[in-house]
Amino acid sequence: MKVLVVYYSMYGNMFKLAKEVARGSESVKGAEVRLRKVTELVPQSVIDANPALKAASDAQKDVPIATNDDLVWADGIVWGSPTRYGNMAAQMKNFIDQTGKLWAEGALIGKPAGFFTGSATPHGGQETTLITMMIPMLHQGMVLVGVPYSVPEISAPVVGGGSPYGASAMVGQQNQIGVTENDLKVGFFLGVRVAEIAGKLRG
Repeated sequence: MKVLVVYYSMYGNMFKLAKEVARGSESVKGAEVRLRKVTELVPQSVIDANPALKAASDAQKDVPIATNDDLVWADGIVWGSPTRYGNMAAQMKNFIDQTGKLWAEGALIGKPAGFFTGSATPHGGQETTLITMMIPMLHQGMVLVGVPYSVPEISAPVVGGGSPYGASAMVGQQNQIGVTENDLKVGFFLGVRVAEIAGKLRG
C-alpha cells in the first residue's frame, strides 16, 4: 500500500511529527511512503529575518512540495498542520483548495485519511484544527481514521499526545517543550494505522 504524509510546519514541530508518522507507516510490511510539505505562503524575506523560521525552513529544504499527483498516487493520506486560531494553517487550506479537480473526479473516494496537529498552548484549538482538516476530506469521500483509546498515550495525564481525532503536540509559546516522546508515539501509531487500513481497503 502507498501512504502519503502531507504537512505544513513553520517552526519545525509538525515536520518532526510528520517524520514519525511516516516512520510508522514505513514499519508496516509492504508500505511505500512519501513525505511531502505544502507550499509556504510567508514571504522569504520574513523567514530570512527570523532565525527560528530560517532554521526550520532550512531543515525542510529537501522535502518535496506536495502535488495533486501525490494524492492520486496514495492509497492512504495523513494530513498535518499546526493550529491557527483553532483552524488549519492557511498553507494547508491553500493546498486543499486546489484539489477541486480530484473532487470532481472522485479520485480520493474510499481512501483512509488520518490527521495530526500542534499548538503553543494547552487549549490552543488542537481538536478543532483536526476537525477542520477532516471536513474537506468528507467532501472528498475519504474514510476518516482516528486514534482509538487502545493507544495508552492519548489517555496519559500529560498535555499533548493526541486524542481520538488524531495525534497532537503542545510545544509551548516559546517552543520550550517541543514535540515530546509521548507525541511521537501517537504519531507513529497513527502512521501504522493509516497504512494498515489502506492495505485492507485496497486489498
